[in-house]
Amino acid sequence: MRESAQSWRDLLLDLKRRGLTTAPEIAVADGALGFWKALGEVWPTAREQRCWVHKTANILNKLPKSLHTKAKRTARDLDGRNQE
Repeated sequence: MRESAQSWRDLLLDLKRRGLTTAPEIAVADGALGFWKALGEVWPTAREQRCWVHKTANILNKLPKSLHTKAKRTARDLDGRNQE
């Protein structure tokens, strides 16, 4: 249940009930489809951004270990980050 759209909807609606009256401008999360569905229903104007940590981990899982350093550097360049 914790990843279902209904569970996320309940959580987001609870935030509204507790005083979050302004919709978030952007939401950053992993690939939980239930979250994105609920967000669109509760705050349709909020922009969605996939978490770079999760996105990078998903990419690295598909590559041989020998390419991990280059892939991480490329992902940081795409994101505009210049950190190690």
